Amino acid sequence: MESMGKKKPRPRRSFTSEFKAEIVELCRRGDRSVGQIAKDFDLTETAVRDWVKQAEVERANETG
Repeated sequence: MESMGKKKPRPRRSFTSEFKAEIVELCRRGDRSVGQIAKDFDLTETAVRDWVKQAEVERANETG
């Protein structure tokens, strides 16, 4: 019997840098919360937040 409350781990997926950039742009617009964007695209909030954080780091490095 499966233990209750435990979900099966979701298979690891990979995304293009273009897709990640589009998600980051949606987050920056502020029309929807990170949680809502993650839900709309079947992503984890953690992944989306990590992408936004990484984009901020990259932007800071470019402007130096």
